[in-house]
Amino acid sequence: LEETIPKPLEDTGNVLKQGYLEKRCREHSFFGSEWKKRWCVLNRETFYYYANEKSKQPKGSFSISGCSARLAAHLRKDARRSCCFELTSPGKRPYEFTAPSPAEAEDWVDQIQFLLKDLSSFTIPCDEEDEEELYNDVDSSDSMNTTSHSTTLNQEEPNVKMEDDIYEVLPGMSPPRT
Repeated sequence: LEETIPKPLEDTGNVLKQGYLEKRCREHSFFGSEWKKRWCVLNRETFYYYANEKSKQPKGSFSISGCSARLAAHLRKDARRSCCFELTSPGKRPYEFTAPSPAEAEDWVDQIQFLLKDLSSFTIPCDEEDEEELYNDVDSSDSMNTTSHSTTLNQEEPNVKMEDDIYEVLPGMSPPRT
């Protein structure tokens, strides 16, 4: 997870998720690892962390491209272990976080995984449930829809007469004269 150039909070682009998390510090104290409360901001490609939500400059940031996100209960031994998650990338140091609740930790992981899926493909990812609903009208058995989807205008065919086909004759009316 390579370091990126720090940006002020206002310049981080489209914010997809933000909130307070506890971040494990790199340095270990006499009592073990320390967790520091940080204001975290996730945009489309970068994860920023600040001292607090009013900070102008981040304490650090890293690109999420190429990393993986997962819940990680092994990071803590206390009651907050079900609120932990980590971001890892081969050959780079892991970034470890604790969210305020297990649901919040899961939401952070889901958001990051969604972005990673988006970054690794040329299509917009969608939930599997939504896939069935996409453009079902194209395969509709309705003859009007089938006709309208398969009708094309070909300018190379000069003998095609469409004037008569575009008028509907209602009962009691005579067809238009050309």
